[in-house]
Amino acid sequence: MDLTIRIDPATAQSQRVSLAGRLDTASYAELDRQLAPLLAADVPSLVLDLAGLEYISSAGIRSIFRARKALAGRNGKVVVVNPQPQIQKVFDLVKAVPMEEIFSSVAEADAYLDAMQRKVLRKGQDEDDD
Repeated sequence: MDLTIRIDPATAQSQRVSLAGRLDTASYAELDRQLAPLLAADVPSLVLDLAGLEYISSAGIRSIFRARKALAGRNGKVVVVNPQPQIQKVFDLVKAVPMEEIFSSVAEADAYLDAMQRKVLRKGQDEDDD
């Protein structure tokens, strides 16, 4: 099975990308190509929904790592939601995605992103009070 990439319309808080099929040496370049404009945009977080992803290779892990690195450079986040058990196992083995950035549902990820944004806003308000 090939990789299917669905990019949802961006919100003010995040950009959601759903992956289905196989993310491997045959498909990672297409993911990188489609992520490039999103990573260049001013989106604070990228949500990778892996509900339909059946397989990930080291090439796929590198694509996710590159996305994380690109957003981290501007204090953004890449979060992973709905990983299948076999995908979760790969993440566990390579420690590619910190556990606090893997969520069992989009709602859980949204709650996390909301809390993180509130934390940043509170920090900014505290600095303004000084």
